[in-house]
Amino acid sequence: MTDTTDSTEELPDEEQLVDKSAPEDRAVAGPLDESEAPVRPYVDLGGLRIVPRPGMQMRLEVEEKTKRIVAVTLEHEGSTVQLQPFAAPRSEGIWEPVREVLRAQLERQGASVEEADGPLGPELRARLTVGPDGAPRAVRIIGVDGPRWMLQGLIGGNAAVDDAQAEKAFELFRSTVVCRGVQPMPPRDLIPLSAPKPV
Repeated sequence: MTDTTDSTEELPDEEQLVDKSAPEDRAVAGPLDESEAPVRPYVDLGGLRIVPRPGMQMRLEVEEKTKRIVAVTLEHEGSTVQLQPFAAPRSEGIWEPVREVLRAQLERQGASVEEADGPLGPELRARLTVGPDGAPRAVRIIGVDGPRWMLQGLIGGNAAVDDAQAEKAFELFRSTVVCRGVQPMPPRDLIPLSAPKPV
């Protein structure tokens, strides 16, 4: 006999909704959605817009097999910030489950990983063993859920180990604008990036 008054069947679905992970001032201090961005000069990369800065170098990371651009790396004052925008549902965040996947991947590769509360919320701090000398390399992986997107950042160089330099890297990350577009996209799909359009 089925008890139709029992509503506990609905609870797991409600509990599975993942809260968005973002600082309270995200809509003002960034990273911004294109609908929130002020009018100013940007480097237009399709899914991302980057604020140009004196001395900043920008590198597009291209997947060898498909030739598609999969990330944008900003280099500034001895630090790097690699940016990747992902599609997300309107009602929930994806940074929490993505963080768990990243942590598992890094640990399988032999990295030591810890989760920490950073200026933008939960982040991963890892030490990777890279290069023939096996010297460890520190990285910080940050993420912020926005409206229908999540922006992930991989911080390396000086900013991964120096808090003063990290502040500058976070500022680069927060000044980025995400252009999700209106086309339907599965959650966690990379929002398409393109080479800068000539001005």
